[in-house]
Amino acid sequence: MDIIIQLIVSFFATAGIAIIFNVPRKTLFHCGFVGVVGWLIYFVLTEHEMDVVNASFFGSFVVAIVAHLYARRFKMPMIIFIVAGIIPLVPGGMAYNAMRNVVEDDYLQGLQYGLKAFLITGAIVMGLVFAEVFMQLIFRAMYLSKTNIKKVYKK
Repeated sequence: MDIIIQLIVSFFATAGIAIIFNVPRKTLFHCGFVGVVGWLIYFVLTEHEMDVVNASFFGSFVVAIVAHLYARRFKMPMIIFIVAGIIPLVPGGMAYNAMRNVVEDDYLQGLQYGLKAFLITGAIVMGLVFAEVFMQLIFRAMYLSKTNIKKVYKK
């Protein structure tokens, strides 16, 4: 039951951010779905004892893959789907706890929270970059295979 509530909340959070960023109405549901997929990957991996940094990497990787597919389907920039989709993965609560602990003069705990938030943010960025490279390799291979097939048919 907990996972269903988490997925519903992540859908509405992602769709809400998409509304704030004025995405086209026909993509609101799809933006919400991208966020749900990313959060589902993150949630399942953390429930299976994976570190949150690695889970954030894989969640953002999947978000970028799905965003690529939707961008091609709707002929829109993929940033529309990525910005909304990574919102559930952003470690805002952890960054808040880091600042709160620093203000309360608990520097060691604040440093731990801050470093973990920094690592998660880096993992999200790396997941997006790796997915971009992965998709470019796939699209290039598809393009090259199409051109090779055309050359065969011309002969």
